[in-house]
Amino acid sequence: MTKIKFLLELNGRLSGLPKNAVEERLGFYSEMIEDRIEDGLSEEEAVAAVGSIDEIAEQITADIPLTRIVKDNINQKSRLRPWEITLIVLGFPIWLSLLVAAVSVIVSLYAVLWSVVVSLWAVFITFTGTSLGALASCAAHIFTAHPLSGAAMLGAALVCAGFSILSFCGCKSVTKGVVALTKKIAIRIKKCFIKKEGHNE
Repeated sequence: MTKIKFLLELNGRLSGLPKNAVEERLGFYSEMIEDRIEDGLSEEEAVAAVGSIDEIAEQITADIPLTRIVKDNINQKSRLRPWEITLIVLGFPIWLSLLVAAVSVIVSLYAVLWSVVVSLWAVFITFTGTSLGALASCAAHIFTAHPLSGAAMLGAALVCAGFSILSFCGCKSVTKGVVALTKKIAIRIKKCFIKKEGHNE
């Protein structure tokens, strides 16, 4: 793929986002491709090295704040028609209650997801603390001439350490998954506010 084709396709995928933000990102990727070409890559190799257009467009959408997208849409269409104002005023009790309900559901689900993550990390910390405590107790029992109790404590410390390692891996995976899900939800919400060119009227 050539540089021009890449930039045109990326521009198309970013349709509806604030124009100055799109121009800024296009300039950034244009310069990145030029730098790679100067380093000795062919134009096609330089474009391929930049990455997938879909992933880049999604990342750019994620990076642009929702407030900036909404503000840009309001600025593009600052004057509302009389019938639009009438619908907004008459429908206020309905759309406001639906909006509050939708926001409440989203916030509740988000809170539940992160409470699960926090709980899992708490389990990891508990296993780690128990393992360290058992090790300290093992040392104390050995030095006070209770080798059997010390051996039992050492076994408990090793078991807790094993559970701690397993829980750490699980916590890390779940946290990454929740972060990725949060990012996808944020992008979906943003896309609801993005007006594609040609559909603004």
